[in-house]
Amino acid sequence: MNLLCRVGFNKYLLPYSSNKLRRFSSRSGVVHDPLRILFCGSDAFSIASLEALNRDRKHRPGSSSSIDVVCRPGKRVGRGLKAIREVPIKKAAQDIGLPIHEIDTFKGWQPPAPQGQPINLVIAVSFGLFIPARILSNAKYGGLNAHPSLLPDLWGPAPLHHTLLQRRSVTGVTIQTLHPKHFDQGAILAQTPPPGIPIPNPETCVPDDLLDLLAPIGGSMLVDSIAKGRFLTPHQSCKPFTGLPESAELHHARKIASQDRHIDWRTWTSDEILLRQRVLGNLWDDVTYDQCSQLSQAKPTRVLYHGWEILDQSSQRVISDETYASPSYTLESEASLKSFRGAHILLAAESGNCEPALGFVTADSKVIRPTSATIEGKPRGEGVSELVNLAKRKGSGL
Repeated sequence: MNLLCRVGFNKYLLPYSSNKLRRFSSRSGVVHDPLRILFCGSDAFSIASLEALNRDRKHRPGSSSSIDVVCRPGKRVGRGLKAIREVPIKKAAQDIGLPIHEIDTFKGWQPPAPQGQPINLVIAVSFGLFIPARILSNAKYGGLNAHPSLLPDLWGPAPLHHTLLQRRSVTGVTIQTLHPKHFDQGAILAQTPPPGIPIPNPETCVPDDLLDLLAPIGGSMLVDSIAKGRFLTPHQSCKPFTGLPESAELHHARKIASQDRHIDWRTWTSDEILLRQRVLGNLWDDVTYDQCSQLSQAKPTRVLYHGWEILDQSSQRVISDETYASPSYTLESEASLKSFRGAHILLAAESGNCEPALGFVTADSKVIRPTSATIEGKPRGEGVSELVNLAKRKGSGL
């Protein structure tokens, strides 16, 4: 170990006598105080970065002296709110043996002082809370963030979901500084280079697939950025690469809400329905049950859909439409479906005596049927058969 340390820029080299004077110098010439890291995280993406930092601490002794982990408190869930769901990073930090601080707000909270020394680098990865300026300004080296998109495109809390919803062809990771006033507006220090990382199996890819792909890359890029001293000022920003044409609109990856799963039968195409089901999970509407049952309720009843199938229209015939007054007819052309866009219809296969199926005519004049559904307040998975029975009774005038 080198017994000399640099006490300041353009200062003399003196033998160190305490941790306060001791500095770390890498083989590449990067000199900084041993890092006392405050790591703020929550999910599997942040766990990969935390584990990478911990491995680096062992691989490069002296580069960092401590890692304290900040996470949100567990939330009560389930019937009676008796169970507590902890954020995943808590167990990961416990397994590594790192100190954990659970907070729901930074108001009135002071960072720890490991070995009596102040935190000097804040790292936030998929944390969810904004790191206030007072925390950043008190850290000598400010803050860093690993973000799973090609910033400035897809800034915000849900980049993995929006990468797929926006049908992006490539993805990547960005390492940026933490901005004292805004999310995802820091200086870009490192980024996946062009042409980016192709979306794997784009027709079937789900957010967890992107997570598995990008999480280890994010951890490696974060460690590499620290090893190369990119957190040191003045920051050397790199030119961002979004993977989009220069004239393309950048998209905000806002938090996913329940309304994003609410089917708009007037405007959603069959492809949009299948895409959202794959990316967001079960979709829902609040019109089909009431239309099938002819009930007028103060609060509409939701139907939750668990899967979909696009039908071969040439082999289907309509036995009842939303007015339940039409004779049986086939679905031979797009023109024959235009008047039924957004409506549910009862279908029977041309070939057999099977029970009717519930179908919907989408905005692109395709017929799609739910493979499974649940009616609000009723047994899971039994919704399709009940909706069919209700529609049959309505059609027969019962």
